Amino acid sequence: MQYLLFDLTDSSDGILTLEAMASTREAQHPAVMAEVAQVLAWAQAEFGNRQGVVEDGAAWDHELLVQHEEGGWVTVTLTFSASQEFAGAFQRVLEGSDE
Repeated sequence: MQYLLFDLTDSSDGILTLEAMASTREAQHPAVMAEVAQVLAWAQAEFGNRQGVVEDGAAWDHELLVQHEEGGWVTVTLTFSASQEFAGAFQRVLEGSDE
């Protein structure tokens, strides 16, 4: 990932939050969205049949927000609600080891 940098937040209820934000000029926006598509494709391939409300037992869900701002800037925020299993697998992929 060149643009999206993920932060992991743990909560007391066992649901993890993985959040990434990228703020770029309009010219880089397609590259950011390609990274978003790559991450979502991985999630669908690995846990697709388990997407939904994590509080109800699903492995993951996501929210994507794209804001066009003054001066030609675009901010993209991708947020996952995740189970421990999903977050662990995702972190291994980000570290380059999807074992």
